[in-house]
Amino acid sequence: MKFIVSSSYLLKQLQVLGSVINSSNTLPILDNFLFELDNNQLKVSASDLETTMSATLEIDSTSQGSVAVPAKLLLEILKTFPEQPLTFTVEDNNTVEISSNSGKYALAYAPGDEFPKAVVLEEPSSTLVPAEVLATAVSKTIFAAGNDDLRPVMSGVFFQFSPEGLIFVATDAHKLVKYARTDVKASQVADFIMPKKPLNILKGILGASDAEVKIEYNDSNATFSFDNYILTCRLIDGKYPNYEAVIPKENPNKLLMNRTQFLSSVRRVAIFANKTTHQIRLKIAGAELNISAEDIDYSNKAEERLTCDYQGDDMQIGFNSRFLTEMLTNLQSDEIMLEMSLPNRAGILTPVDGLDEGETVTMLVMPVMLNS
Repeated sequence: MKFIVSSSYLLKQLQVLGSVINSSNTLPILDNFLFELDNNQLKVSASDLETTMSATLEIDSTSQGSVAVPAKLLLEILKTFPEQPLTFTVEDNNTVEISSNSGKYALAYAPGDEFPKAVVLEEPSSTLVPAEVLATAVSKTIFAAGNDDLRPVMSGVFFQFSPEGLIFVATDAHKLVKYARTDVKASQVADFIMPKKPLNILKGILGASDAEVKIEYNDSNATFSFDNYILTCRLIDGKYPNYEAVIPKENPNKLLMNRTQFLSSVRRVAIFANKTTHQIRLKIAGAELNISAEDIDYSNKAEERLTCDYQGDDMQIGFNSRFLTEMLTNLQSDEIMLEMSLPNRAGILTPVDGLDEGETVTMLVMPVMLNS
């Protein structure tokens, strides 16, 4: 088997697939890329058993066959080549020979049939989502997903599809983000929990694509197909918590603020907060917002006053500054609205402007108890 391919084109595709491979694998074969050649099409796959991703490349060849090639070694050598055609030839002595303009390089390969086969979904449901919508949904929610191994369902992003629209939710019990679209719809009702790793891989490549992503799913797996990529992953098993129940419905106290001004204030004041609680205090009275933090152990304290547009009762509420900063950073709007009911109930953060039609973002941040 033999084929010719552009070095930079191959490198670009392999770098995307390389992000699937774990640094330590239980099966040695998973340290390889699987090359499956069928005349002028080369399908390259990478897997960690949970997630499998493949890309189909246009190349120059008239042969067929499959081999597993060491991923790390191949990526390292490809990074050093200037743009040029490379010739790959599978030799009889169990090596793949790469010929470039300046030399020859041989890598040992494993038989392609040792590589685990990707899961084929039987009778899946499917939905088409524009790449840009999916990329936005993932980047807006993934930061709020948890890292707790004891609660695996909260370590992923919850996809909820229906004929009314699509909803994406992530939470770690301290903060929650719900991203909804009514301009993209699914034919039937379905929901599943996607793990973070495949979503991060998708987020990295979807941004540059203007294709439609075909999402196919059943109870245990989901497949994302777009451009020349196919990503299949195992879903997180379990029931997602009822997130609607934690979103407070009655929030009479509404604070309207400039996002960047609020964010830089929170960032500055948070430097003086206690290093374990990261607690900051918001005190709102009339048109004045007072943001303060204190670290009693080190006698550090900070206080800032901002003018704001506020309707509601005077109140004091405490938040973890890290969560608040993360959320404000993830919003792109100029103005934000913080809605609150009581100092011990969650605050709801929403962007006031900068949204597409049919797009809503709701962020929920749990308060921390203030020691008066």
